[in-house]
Amino acid sequence: MRPQEIIAKKRDGGHLNEAEIDAFIEGVTDGSWADYQITALIMAMFINELDFAEQSLITRAMLYSGEILEFPESDHPIADKHSTGGVGDKTSLIIAPLAAACGMAVPMISGRGLAHTGGTLDKLESIPGYDVSLSVGKLKDTVAACGFAMSGQTKQIAPADKKIYALRDATATVPTIPLIVASIMSKKLAEGLDALVLDVKTGNGATMTEIDRSRRLANEMVKTGKAFNVDTRAFITDMSQPLGQYVGNALEVYECIKLMKGEGSDHMDRSLQLSKELVSQMIVLAGIAPDHESAFLKLEEALSSGRAFEKFVMNVELQGGDTSVCDDPEALIDGSLERRDIVASRAGFVSEIDTLGIGNTVSEIGGGRTRTKDKIDPKVGYSHEAGIGTRVKAGDKLGSVFCRKPSDAEFAVEKLTAAYTIGENFVERPDLVLEIIK
Repeated sequence: MRPQEIIAKKRDGGHLNEAEIDAFIEGVTDGSWADYQITALIMAMFINELDFAEQSLITRAMLYSGEILEFPESDHPIADKHSTGGVGDKTSLIIAPLAAACGMAVPMISGRGLAHTGGTLDKLESIPGYDVSLSVGKLKDTVAACGFAMSGQTKQIAPADKKIYALRDATATVPTIPLIVASIMSKKLAEGLDALVLDVKTGNGATMTEIDRSRRLANEMVKTGKAFNVDTRAFITDMSQPLGQYVGNALEVYECIKLMKGEGSDHMDRSLQLSKELVSQMIVLAGIAPDHESAFLKLEEALSSGRAFEKFVMNVELQGGDTSVCDDPEALIDGSLERRDIVASRAGFVSEIDTLGIGNTVSEIGGGRTRTKDKIDPKVGYSHEAGIGTRVKAGDKLGSVFCRKPSDAEFAVEKLTAAYTIGENFVERPDLVLEIIK
C-alpha cells in the first residue's frame, strides 16, 4: 500500500490496522519510505495519538524489525531495568552488577543523555577504554562471563526505533506516550526478558513533570510488557531534586563505585536506596526470592560481601575499561577543574529545588548535549549536598560545581544559586518511591 494512503488515514483520525503499521515499519527499516513521509506519519500519530491496539502493533513491529536476543545456555532468569531519566539518575551502574550478583542475567541496552537528563552510556565512557558499542555476540559473551553487559542499541536491535526516534527528536514529536512506550518497550523486549522493572520519574527534573502523565506512561508500559508475556512492574519515583549527590558523568561513576565499595556518604544514600528498591522487585519478579523481605536480605548480602562490586570490576575489564578506577575512584575527579561552592543566601529550610535548572546548567558547562552529535566533557558536574527539607544558615554550602573555565564557573554559580528556594518553614523531604504499578 502507498505511504500516502496510510498517512492520510491517520491524519484524518483513523485507526491503523496491522498491515498498515507493518508496512510503515518495513518502510522505515528497508528505506523505502522517505524521511518526509516517516515524519508526516509520526506527526499524525502525535496529533491524533494511538490507541492501545495500535500501540501494541507498532511495538511488536518495531521489536521484530530486528533480532531478539536469546540465552539458551543460561540457567539464570533474564531481567532488566529501565528509567525514563532524570538529573543524577545513575542507578543502572549499581543495579546491573547487583542484580547479576543476586543470580540474574542482565543484558542492559542503554542510551545517551540528551538535554538535562544523563545517559548511562556517557557515564560508562568516562571510564577510560570502556566500550559501549558491543556486537550482539560480544554482549552475549559478556553476560555469560560476568552476569551482565551494558551496551548501546546495536543495528540488530529494534533498528526501526533508532530511525524513528531520531526523526521524532528532530521534529519535536518525542512527548507522546504511545510512541514513548513503543520506543522503550521494543528495545527492552528485544532482550528476551523474563522480568522487567521500570523507573518512571516525575517532578520538575523529569521528562514528565506531572504525576498523572507519569502514571499513565507507567500503566501503559506495564500493560505492554504483560501483553508480551514479560513480568513487568513500574515504580513512579521522585525527581523534584537530583538523585544522590553527583550530577555529571565521571562524578556519577565515582558515586556508584563508592557506594558499591561501602564507602558512600549520606548525600549519596538515595541513589543506593532506590537501586535496592528496584533490584528487590527484580529479584521477586524473576522468582529468585518469594517476597521483598527475602529479596532485601539477598541483595544486602551481595553488597556487603563485595560480590556486586566484583561483578562490576569484572564487567569493566571485559568491556575494555581501565579497572584501576575501581581501586582508586578518586582518579575520576579532575583536580585541575575550577571548583566553586554554592551557598545559601539566607537562613531557613530548602523548600524547593529547580532540578531542571541544575541539569541544564551542568549540560551548558559541557556535561550534557543539546544535539545528539555534541561532545561531552565527562569531568565537569555538580555536587548536590542540601536536599529538600535541609535547614541552612546564610552562607552554608548547598553544593559545589566543577567547571573547565572561570567564565563557566561564574555562570554556573549564578544559575545554581537561583535553583534553590529557601523558606522559613520546614518542608518534608519527598518520598523516593511514590507509587508501584502492577
